[in-house]
Amino acid sequence: MRNDPTAALELAEIAASGEPLPCRAEALLHALRRVVRFDSAWLALADIPHNRFTPLASADLDNAILEHFGGPVMAQDIELAGLNRQCPPVSPSDLPYPAEELATWAEHLVPAGYHEGLGVGLFGPGGCHVGHLGLLLSSREAPSPESRHLLGRLRSTLAAAIDPMRSLLTTARLVRGVTAGVILRDDGPTDVLPGLERHPLLEADSPVLVAARAAISGGCLYTAFLWPLGGAHVPAGHVRITALAVAEDLPAPLTGMVLASPPGDLRGLTARELEILGFLVDGCSNEEIARSLVVAQRTVAAHLEHILAKLSARTRTLAAVRAEREGLYVPRSPGTTPGRR
Repeated sequence: MRNDPTAALELAEIAASGEPLPCRAEALLHALRRVVRFDSAWLALADIPHNRFTPLASADLDNAILEHFGGPVMAQDIELAGLNRQCPPVSPSDLPYPAEELATWAEHLVPAGYHEGLGVGLFGPGGCHVGHLGLLLSSREAPSPESRHLLGRLRSTLAAAIDPMRSLLTTARLVRGVTAGVILRDDGPTDVLPGLERHPLLEADSPVLVAARAAISGGCLYTAFLWPLGGAHVPAGHVRITALAVAEDLPAPLTGMVLASPPGDLRGLTARELEILGFLVDGCSNEEIARSLVVAQRTVAAHLEHILAKLSARTRTLAAVRAEREGLYVPRSPGTTPGRR
């Protein structure tokens, strides 16, 4: 068994790598096997809203056990064993009752020849339950104190390596001046991105999130647009909204994130012109714009003339392209899918 600093350094290098999450997880188990004895292993992300764990990597486990590990019974047994809380690594011999009283051990692990092991909950900053690591042994001998100690020392590194928030926060920080952000889940709820505030526009079921979800579910990887504050005449100005789909290597329950930031340079465009640009992005004619805004077509034409000058665009099509690319438009109505990129 290598010493703690060497193992910690190797795992930290894996955690910091730019490899996709499943690749990092496989590398973690491979490195762990050289410092902690086990016959089989399982590393998974905690999917708290769905009461399950999403497998990331495993070693020498058959499909039946893996399928069980991803279900609600396994999540319940993890809770019963206290592994959904921050505590030292736990083995079956630590439990105040026989491990066979847990369905996972009685129905799957013992019949498969496993009698001992170590389990540890993985927690990120702020105590967020990130995932779970389970190491299984066919021996009836309890894991050594050295193995427990080493695994306990390494669990923060393991948690950092698989924490999906790490990738999300890295991406979020690329948006200039971002002050607020939420994570979108496929079942509806949103979570505030750690370190950022929650903005009133990013509350569940707000028109902003409806528009962002529509864009992401429609296949949009990235879109940015403006949202007016304070009513029809925009007395409080605008906020920039950026919606991004999550990377493909992140777990399915996470679908995207929505960020709020200052509006940036609006090129001198007025609130009405930004509103009209939303119609242009959606391909509306002057007649459709005038009808929706209840103004004369000549008024729309005058606004378009100013828009073309401010965006240095010779045509309305080019103006729409530049507005969409730079996020210089307000979606034409709540719930309308913003332009796709």
